[in-house]
Amino acid sequence: MLEWFRNVGVAIYTVGNGMFVTLRYWLITYKADRGTFTDLFEYPEKPVPVAARYRGFHRYDLTTCIACDQCAKACPVDCIYIGKERVEGAKGFKVTGFAIDYSKCMFCALCVEPCPVDCIFMGATHDLSCYSRDGCIVDFSRLPTDVAWGRSTLNPTAVAESKVLVEPVHGGPNQ
Repeated sequence: MLEWFRNVGVAIYTVGNGMFVTLRYWLITYKADRGTFTDLFEYPEKPVPVAARYRGFHRYDLTTCIACDQCAKACPVDCIYIGKERVEGAKGFKVTGFAIDYSKCMFCALCVEPCPVDCIFMGATHDLSCYSRDGCIVDFSRLPTDVAWGRSTLNPTAVAESKVLVEPVHGGPNQ
């Protein structure tokens, strides 16, 4: 019976402690000198500072990829799509498409580890805003190499420009 009262006391203490933390952070929001997020970081003009091991949007090097599909196989949510075709008269494959669906991706970095040539890694890009769901699919094979690869930020404008088709994929439903 004494153990039951002790458990009830511990439960009341931990709930009270948690409510105190919640109350403290709630009251901080009413400080006059608190400022807004954009006052602190100037977000659109300057990127948000992120930690060194931040797992942001992927960086991908098309020039070193051997199309082994190891990253796609390791992905737990199947958000990596690799298009490849066999090279004529040579050994191996040529990458024709490397797309990641960021509406599915959970940024776990499990795709980075199995890559034998280190052509994919997690970048430091914090935001890749889009207005539609198809904007969340980034095809790295259609991006310019300097945009797709490197530790620079992944520019949403360059991603949007890469989605513009110069020629239609097919002539219409009657072909």
